[in-house]
Amino acid sequence: MKTIKIATAQFEHKSGDKTHNLKKIESLSQQAAALGAKIVCFHETSVTGYAFLRDLTEDQFRELAETLPDGPSVTKLIETARRNDIALMAGLIERDGDNFYNTYLCVTRDGLVARFRKLHPFISKYLSAGNEYIVFDLYGSACGMLICYDNNVIENVRATTLAGAEIIIMPHVTGCTPSAMPGRDYVDPELWINKHKDPEKLRAEFDSMKHREWLMRWLPARAYDNGVFIVFANPIGMDDDQLKGGGSMILDPWGNTLAECRSLGDEVVVAECDAESIDKASAARYRQARRPELYRDIIGKEHKGITKVEWMEK
Repeated sequence: MKTIKIATAQFEHKSGDKTHNLKKIESLSQQAAALGAKIVCFHETSVTGYAFLRDLTEDQFRELAETLPDGPSVTKLIETARRNDIALMAGLIERDGDNFYNTYLCVTRDGLVARFRKLHPFISKYLSAGNEYIVFDLYGSACGMLICYDNNVIENVRATTLAGAEIIIMPHVTGCTPSAMPGRDYVDPELWINKHKDPEKLRAEFDSMKHREWLMRWLPARAYDNGVFIVFANPIGMDDDQLKGGGSMILDPWGNTLAECRSLGDEVVVAECDAESIDKASAARYRQARRPELYRDIIGKEHKGITKVEWMEK
C-alpha cells in the first residue's frame, strides 16, 4: 500500500433525480480535490436515491437502471473524475440483460476501474444479488468494496480482507431506523425541517443509539479485527420518507476515527491513510495466527440464508 489522501462525503440526495444528485457529486468532488484527496467516496445509490426503490415496478426499474460502462451517469462520473483529477466512487442501479443490481463503481479520468454488486439487496424483489468479492489496485493501494448490509455479515469483511484489501470502501444508506437493538428507531423528519431553529436537538438524535452510537459499536470493530482502513459513506437528510444522519467517516486499522462529517448538511472530509499502519496493525499478527483447519467446515457449512431488516417489516 502507498500512503494516500482519501475523502468521504455526505449529501442529501433526491429520489430518482439523477441530474440533481450528479451535480452534488460534482461539487463535492471538486471540494475533495481542492483538499488534496486522490479518491472521493459517496454513499450507496448516491446517483439515484435509495428507499424509494422499494415501491418501484419492474418497468420503473428498467427506466431507472443503466448499462455499464456506457450509461449516461457513468459518463458523467468519468467527466467529473477527469475534470478534478480524482478517483470517484458512487452508486447506482445497473441493468445487465434482464437483471438489475445495486452497484457501486470506481471511475477515474481513464474510465471505469471497478464495479461491485451488492450481495444482500433486500430493498426490492426486482434486484438480483451480486455473487463475488472485488479487490482492485488504485494508486498503489488494494481497495475492496462492500455495500451497506454486506458489512453486517462479518464474513464478507473478512473475505475481502483475505482477498488482499487494505482499504475497504463501505457505502451505506443507513441509521435512524428501527431494530431489535435497544435504542434504535426513526428520527423525526420535523427535526430536519427545523434544523436551523434547533440544531442541538437534531445533533443529539443523530449522535444517539439511533445512529452514531450504533455505528461506533461495529465500524471500529470491522477496522480493528481486519486491520484495514475503512471508508464509510452515508447520506444526510431525507431519503424518501426516512431521515438519515450522515456521519461519513474514515477509520484506521486500529479503529480510530481519522476524519468524520459532523455538519448538518453537505460535507466532505479528508484523511491521510498511512501505508505503515497496515503492517503495524494488531490484526496483521492475528491473521497470521489463524488456524483455518479448525473452522473451515464450520464457516462453510450450508444454511438457509435470510436477509431480514426490521424497518422493511413495517
